Amino acid sequence: MDYVIRPVRAEEWALVKDIRLVALQDPAAPVAFVETYEQGVAQPDEFWQGRAAGAAESSGDEVRQFIAEAPDGSWAGTISVFIERPGEDPRFGEPAKVHQAHVVGVFVRPEARGSGLADQLFRAGVDWAWSLGEPRIERVRLYVHESNPRASAFYRRFGFVPTGETVPEPGDPTALDLEYEIVRPV
Repeated sequence: MDYVIRPVRAEEWALVKDIRLVALQDPAAPVAFVETYEQGVAQPDEFWQGRAAGAAESSGDEVRQFIAEAPDGSWAGTISVFIERPGEDPRFGEPAKVHQAHVVGVFVRPEARGSGLADQLFRAGVDWAWSLGEPRIERVRLYVHESNPRASAFYRRFGFVPTGETVPEPGDPTALDLEYEIVRPV
């Protein structure tokens, strides 16, 4: 199937909510996402409206959510990318030492997995980060739960490498999230 990979639009907040709630019900959700389905479904519409507006193409260059839209208008996958700068509090993990992008919220519906769609979403997110003007983004990072080998394998195949940095999993300090990165090509 051919998908259009594009940024979300602010008015698509209900679809942003829908795909996130589906993602939070995925069997891998406990090791893939920080929030639970119960937390997500409890959020008011204003939360989802703000989330969509903040990640839309018209919102500026601090965050972007990309979706994979099928010909019938349904969404098969999503990825979000935040920009992090030195001196700012991180959204998750260690503070930025360089200007960097941080990938979060990766999800592809089960029926679209194995189709190359995750590669397309990641390419859109990483290319967007590299396309930003000054200050130049030096690396793209993400965190993966130590018990999520399927995601780890994909990230490595895409070109991410482990940095050796780890952070305790929110809500379970006995588990670790591993940092992976792609350094900007010269």
